Amino acid sequence: MIRLRPYKLSDYEYILNWFNNEFTFKQWCADKFTYPLTKEQLDEYYHNYENDDNAWIMTTLNEEGTPVGHFLMRMADYQNESIHLGFIIVDSKIRGQGYGKEMVSLAIKYAFDILKVKRVTLGVFDNNFSAHYCYKAIGFVDEKYNEGVLTYENDKWGIYEMAIEK
Repeated sequence: MIRLRPYKLSDYEYILNWFNNEFTFKQWCADKFTYPLTKEQLDEYYHNYENDDNAWIMTTLNEEGTPVGHFLMRMADYQNESIHLGFIIVDSKIRGQGYGKEMVSLAIKYAFDILKVKRVTLGVFDNNFSAHYCYKAIGFVDEKYNEGVLTYENDKWGIYEMAIEK
């Protein structure tokens, strides 16, 4: 069982250890952060969103209360009843064990039941097969594919824009 809570500045200590390589890091942040990730970058990220009434940075805790996941809810649009998820990451030591699926499911529940939106969106790179599969298994559907939106080394990555509706 996992729980959600608002992000705390001290969570950086955990997140910094969740990236084993630059490839995975780029899949997570789409060049919005610089590799390797630092406390200073996470502090700036936090301060950029702390006063944004339409965004929340969230941390996922395991049964012991240790951070094991992270995501951002942003672009809350109450007129169109939607919100976007981003920067979704699970501790590299526990990936593939269902934590991501449970975490995103809780994020959707929060969006539908607490924020009262009817639509949740996210984007996933076409080379992030496990995340794409995870989101589809939860109920997200591909709505649009954008080819070549990010270049990493000699590869151009496309992104699937996905959504789930209540």
